Amino acid sequence: MARYIGNTNEDREQMLKDIGYEDINSLFKAVPDSVLLKEKLNIPEALSEIELVKNIKSLSKENLNTDEYVCFLGAGAYDHHIPSPINQLVLRQEFYTSYTPYQPEISQGTLQAIFEYQTMISELTGLPVSNASMYDGASALAEAALMSCEATRRKEVLIASTVHPESRQVLETYANYRNITIKEIAYEEGQVSIDDLKSKISKDTAAVIVQSPNFFGIIEDVEEIANIAHENKSLLTVSADPISLSILKSPGEMGADIAVGEGQSLGNSLSFGGPYLGFMAVTDKLMRRMPGRVVGQTTDKEGRRGFVLTLQTREQHIRRERATSNICTNQALNALQATMYLTFMGKEGLRKVAELCLNKSHYAYNELIKTGQFKAMFNAPFFKEFAVVSEKTVDELNEKLLENNIIGGYKLEKNYPDLKNGYLVSVTEKRTKEEIDTFVRKAGE
Repeated sequence: MARYIGNTNEDREQMLKDIGYEDINSLFKAVPDSVLLKEKLNIPEALSEIELVKNIKSLSKENLNTDEYVCFLGAGAYDHHIPSPINQLVLRQEFYTSYTPYQPEISQGTLQAIFEYQTMISELTGLPVSNASMYDGASALAEAALMSCEATRRKEVLIASTVHPESRQVLETYANYRNITIKEIAYEEGQVSIDDLKSKISKDTAAVIVQSPNFFGIIEDVEEIANIAHENKSLLTVSADPISLSILKSPGEMGADIAVGEGQSLGNSLSFGGPYLGFMAVTDKLMRRMPGRVVGQTTDKEGRRGFVLTLQTREQHIRRERATSNICTNQALNALQATMYLTFMGKEGLRKVAELCLNKSHYAYNELIKTGQFKAMFNAPFFKEFAVVSEKTVDELNEKLLENNIIGGYKLEKNYPDLKNGYLVSVTEKRTKEEIDTFVRKAGE
């Protein structure tokens, strides 16, 4: 990787001369003297390249990473295998430097990559229209809520308390400034309480939002929830794990009007929490209310296949009052990685990943229960993540696991105070039987 080469004093002098200034002080003469810094910044002196590299490497060793530690932590960000071609291809200059398209005539390669991404997301979600990716899963969910309110001209949103806590927090922030009322639906056995949903839904409800598999890893009864929502003329948004959609019914098949989710698991690394990408797909009726941009396929005047921006709904491109959202970008590079991942894996490969996650997580669950140190928290079907109750505190348990180079599960009590010693464990296709057995043994000691 190329390293930064700074400008020399001669370079600076030449640049100042070219723009008509004698020195750097004359360039900033418009800045009042009272606000100028008169002393040195309180930062270390410059290091040589050798010293700097050594220093950065020593700092990086303080981080725990999934190359040296076995990871059973999920809760929204997952340690999936990333095919090696992705890391090589994505660093190519034409990929790495490409950014969000703003003009219809932007590079055909960029537009085609986004078009292929949209196509794959549409196939996964079972809905006809996808946009060119969103910031992340949480903001995609919040945008879906706003879109539902605009489409139904209602101002209330019901969201399951089994939806990721951070997504619910983002929704609250969005809703606070749009005068939208948010109500949470309770859960029973880790799934949406149908009785609570029926009691809370009303003529003011614009949207019902659920996640499946939900934050506890449990698969929701989306079809029944869809029936209740649609009988009330409300829209249903389903937040989904894209890996699970290769073996579970798609949101579209189960009656969802909008499907959203976090796309990190599609070929994107954990990266200490970001950047990630959100995906969104909708029904034909909602296409023109969808935020962001849509790339379409067309032909030029000579009949050759081409790609173009067909819908742009932000205020930069259309009249401000008609804009659906002020979302400024799509996560082009992250979406490209997701496109590469889906291409390399194919339908069968993606299904195999999902099946491995399913089988390995159930093996880990059963083995933990056998230790006698854990018991089931819920009695409901799960995909690759599950919740158990630990005899020890979660902090004590995870500290012990770290000593054995294992990153343990998530402390549910942090977001759900009633779930004392609740332990959320994620098992992806990367985990071997030996790793799972070691995790179970150390956790059960």
